[in-house]
Amino acid sequence: MPAEKGKTRITIRIDDHILEWFRRQVHGQGGGNYQTLINLALRQHIAREDDVLAETLRRVLREEMATYKVSRTSRPARTRRKRAA
Repeated sequence: MPAEKGKTRITIRIDDHILEWFRRQVHGQGGGNYQTLINLALRQHIAREDDVLAETLRRVLREEMATYKVSRTSRPARTRRKRAA
């Protein structure tokens, strides 16, 4: 059977107990495909990792912006010099 569009058929080695866990999950849900469940788990992991990265970037930017604002406001104001005409 050819793979669906957007999917690639591969050979992968997975620990026996991991594969059995996914098969039990599918069986407990009344049927389905354990490979689809593994794919879903991988998608969720990637999304979670992306969320962690995004939150880290937000935190760093907030910290840097706070530092920038403090350093900008703590400097004495410069007065403009008038040009001699």
